[in-house]
Amino acid sequence: MAIYALGDRVPKIAEDAYVHPEAVVIGDVTIGSGSSIWPNAVLRGDYGTIIIGNDTSIQDGTVIHATDELPTIVGDRCVVGHIVHLEGCTIESDSLVGSGSVVLHRCVVRSHSLVGANAVVTNDSEVPSYAMALGIPAKIIPNRVAKGDFDEAVTQYVANGKRYREELKRID
Repeated sequence: MAIYALGDRVPKIAEDAYVHPEAVVIGDVTIGSGSSIWPNAVLRGDYGTIIIGNDTSIQDGTVIHATDELPTIVGDRCVVGHIVHLEGCTIESDSLVGSGSVVLHRCVVRSHSLVGANAVVTNDSEVPSYAMALGIPAKIIPNRVAKGDFDEAVTQYVANGKRYREELKRID
């Protein structure tokens, strides 16, 4: 695994979290219990703090960064899709951020909401609970997500992280 301290900034990774050997975790990054970080994801806490809650998946190719003033926080039971960019934002628990999307500085994605694939949530935006943010720039569509909509995806990624931790073997 490519896990690096940068000066006194040292990652804190729960024992039962899964970090793929080809993911990169640098600096002030906390990864919670049951969470998974997939191939080619980069979590770079060189200037600011990154916090990933429990049972959250950060999928392949995702880049998470923070600034001196703006941490990036992803709550519990979140699904962050492939090739997502998160920087200086908050993704509250029980939310889904779709593949290819971008969520920028000071944005808050409230619990039980969805950022659609390839959406761009611009600086200072808020996605209310149970809403969808779709398009470029993202437009908010209220009351389109139900509580529990993402439970199956969360459960599958927690199980997949356990499976990979136990069964993944490099063969070349």
